[in-house]
Amino acid sequence: MRAVPIIVERSRPGDGEGSLQVHLDPSLRIGTAKVFAVYGKGGIGKSTTSSNLSAAFSRLGKRVLQIGCDPKHDSTFTLTKRLVPTVIDILEQVDFHAEELRVEDFVYEGYNGVLCVEAGGPPAGTGCGGYVVGQTVKLLKEHHLLDDTDVVIFDVLGDVVCGGFAAPLQHADRALIVTANDFDSIFAMNRIIAAIQAKARNYKVRVGGVIANRSAQTDQLDRFNARTGLSTLAHFPDLDAIRRSRLKKATLFEMEASPEIEAVQQEYLQLAARLWAGTAPLVAESLKDREIFDLLGFD
Repeated sequence: MRAVPIIVERSRPGDGEGSLQVHLDPSLRIGTAKVFAVYGKGGIGKSTTSSNLSAAFSRLGKRVLQIGCDPKHDSTFTLTKRLVPTVIDILEQVDFHAEELRVEDFVYEGYNGVLCVEAGGPPAGTGCGGYVVGQTVKLLKEHHLLDDTDVVIFDVLGDVVCGGFAAPLQHADRALIVTANDFDSIFAMNRIIAAIQAKARNYKVRVGGVIANRSAQTDQLDRFNARTGLSTLAHFPDLDAIRRSRLKKATLFEMEASPEIEAVQQEYLQLAARLWAGTAPLVAESLKDREIFDLLGFD
């Protein structure tokens, strides 16, 4: 595989002090679309949440682009019904001569017209996720695919908050955090808040809110929110119907109607409408590790 150039530099004051960061090329700003970056603990359901949110935006008549930022490249699986090739895979095929690519080489139309892109990631132990995100946005801009887009959703790898995989925060207006009502998910969310705080010093991104997922109750999450200044935008219980939708390669809007499916569909539509109308930025403060243990009842 051809070596991929990575542009990193020492952080600016306040942007992850002392670390190496991937900085945004000013020419790669997305433009007028509303941009959301979805983060959360690995396996918490970010891709399912992102895809159903994209579907909900499309049902509201919005032109939607979803960008998966994970080497597993399954973010758009339920939208396209398959694992589509990644931007990095396609670039490698043309020896990284991006000018040889056509739109149809890396953009796929999914459910209800949602445009789907899988950025992918560098080979394990090499490269940088920030470069991958940057190259993906660059290709989208060069092909004018962002000009007619209303909503862009970045679905980001696990709870990795290094300078590379925090790169979508440089493009986003709001960061959304998917979490369950348990200690491990909330602990991961706390670290994500710290990453957003660091990026917010130099970029426009702000915390948009929390999406409670796979949880019957929200008592632990409510306690954490009250302490840190967060708020919950939507709540999705741990339903077998949601799990089955993934197995069927379908969004929830394509599942056979039932009272619980219709309730979840309505929750996604309300979430999309709320995000489109605009959410006030939250001034959230992350906690020290020991503080989280004390808050959530651990000795």
